[in-house]
Amino acid sequence: MSSEMMKWPYLPGLGSFRDEMNKLFEGFTRRGSAAGMGVVPPLDVSETEENILVKVEVPGIEPKDIDISICGDTLTVKGEKKSEKEEKGKNYHFIERSYGSFSRSVGLPASVKFEQVKAEYKKGILEITLPKSEKSKIKKIPVKVS
Repeated sequence: MSSEMMKWPYLPGLGSFRDEMNKLFEGFTRRGSAAGMGVVPPLDVSETEENILVKVEVPGIEPKDIDISICGDTLTVKGEKKSEKEEKGKNYHFIERSYGSFSRSVGLPASVKFEQVKAEYKKGILEITLPKSEKSKIKKIPVKVS
């Protein structure tokens, strides 16, 4: 048996399915390689009674290169991780770190007080605190016993 991957035979009616599967696998291999990964910082969104808290991992990105905006109920974090200058005479064996621009948008689970939003950068983590507006806070209603 050959070491090459076996090719799927063409079957009428399954051609478009085969093409879509090929595109899917090509996408995995491109995204899985270090060159094609790009910068996609992971983020967490949590909520307390008073605030929505968003934490974004942005190590190696200067706070001045980060832009935070809110439009309606969507928070967007944009930035750029700049590449280091290549040094002449240096032969690279691996280049796995990613560089470039990114943009992450996330729907907020509640309305916020825009004027009170705070962002803090500490040890590569961007922490955004979004105070909830009064209409978004949970109001507890006591049940009377009769």
